[in-house]
Amino acid sequence: MADSTHVLTATYTSPNDAAPRTFSRGLPPIPSDPSTNEKTAYLAALRNKVSELQADVNAYVTQKMEEDKKSAGDDVNDAALEANYGEENVDDDD
Repeated sequence: MADSTHVLTATYTSPNDAAPRTFSRGLPPIPSDPSTNEKTAYLAALRNKVSELQADVNAYVTQKMEEDKKSAGDDVNDAALEANYGEENVDDDD
């Protein structure tokens, strides 16, 4: 498996966009028969890539909210926009 290319991917779908937006980050190769140090390094790199991907998605959603806010004028508040885009529940796998 060490030669395989692995990619972490997230897809954001909005009722206001014609097509879903996909974000991705390349992952380091999974070491074959890894030592404890290699496992720890791989998991640290994976966690870093997840954080980077989350930052990309958050930046995109924030941009979309700002665009909607500008087009709606002063009539829309931030809580209504957040309800439209959904809450971020990173630890919720339901």
